[in-house]
Amino acid sequence: MLIPVRRIVTANDDRGRSYIISDGLTPHVLESAPERGLSDLWAMFDGGPDKLTLDGADRPITLAPAAGGNTFRFFQLPPVSAGMEGQKEAREIFAKMGAKAAWTEGAKHPGMHCTQSIDYIILLKGRVKLILDDSETIMNQFDVVIQRQTNHAWQNISDEPALLMAVLIDTSFLDGAHK
Repeated sequence: MLIPVRRIVTANDDRGRSYIISDGLTPHVLESAPERGLSDLWAMFDGGPDKLTLDGADRPITLAPAAGGNTFRFFQLPPVSAGMEGQKEAREIFAKMGAKAAWTEGAKHPGMHCTQSIDYIILLKGRVKLILDDSETIMNQFDVVIQRQTNHAWQNISDEPALLMAVLIDTSFLDGAHK
């Protein structure tokens, strides 16, 4: 089960006075495997909400942010003791997140993937190993990663689910793919 995340969204009324438009657990959750998944909190995208009162995260949950947009989310990883997924399980997990093309088949870790985004990631709970093609490092609580379109995987080396916060910003337009 994913850790529930309370989300408070504010807005301005017609008179310009601020108020709480919603307060409750985010309904935008994708559990891709036991204790593994994404909880989207907000998203912005081209052609997206033209009114700040619309719920930007009310769209299909995918690993990458929408073209020209960004996604603010929590993601959770099960402990490695829960059983390391193999290539087949990893392929299925990435497919559930709409990220088959981002997944790196046959890499040194089954969870290796690369997206066209800049990701700001903070470890909130647990200990996690960040695995890259030619290096790796251990992250502790409140460590930050600036993930810059690099092939990577995450491995939770603590005894309980790890919780990370991420802001993903689409960069596909830098390669001319988005205009």
